[in-house]
Amino acid sequence: MANYLTKPKKCSVSWERIKLLILDCDGVLTDGRIIYGAGGNDIKCFDASDGMGLMLLRHIDLPVGVISGRKSEALAQRCKDLQIKYLYQEIPRKIDCVKQLLAELSLSFDNLIYMGDDWNDLPCMRRAALSVAPHSAHPAIQKVADMVTAGDGGRGAVRELIDYILLKKGVYERAITAYVDSIS
Repeated sequence: MANYLTKPKKCSVSWERIKLLILDCDGVLTDGRIIYGAGGNDIKCFDASDGMGLMLLRHIDLPVGVISGRKSEALAQRCKDLQIKYLYQEIPRKIDCVKQLLAELSLSFDNLIYMGDDWNDLPCMRRAALSVAPHSAHPAIQKVADMVTAGDGGRGAVRELIDYILLKKGVYERAITAYVDSIS
């Protein structure tokens, strides 16, 4: 039986090879709560600073994908607002979806950063070049992650990761300048 509570040994991240960021939704882009409104529609609360970080990534051509086990109109709208091209919903086996997207983009797991918070994210996290969990993730998932953010899911954890990526890739100022120029 595999020991899922250990992570395979990884080399340090080669930041020039990072070409894709994939995020879970509930517990990463949101605080994990699922609130049902009228007609059974779910209501989600997204963090504006996470959104700003995702907009910054567009200016360095680092595509973002979101993979969720659930279906949500709120998530679809949020991804549309942020121009996130790769949105996959109702995905029970996220690893299959990730493999398919990587193949479509001619990338490998060495090119991927994956942020998740629970067991359904584990297969992707174990294979990604860098796996990240928000502070609010399940404690066992935090132990497997290469990095745990100080912030919670839905409360700036994604922005914290994006700022880290921009700094490590040496493009933080370029991304900020390009964004500000685009709105000036």
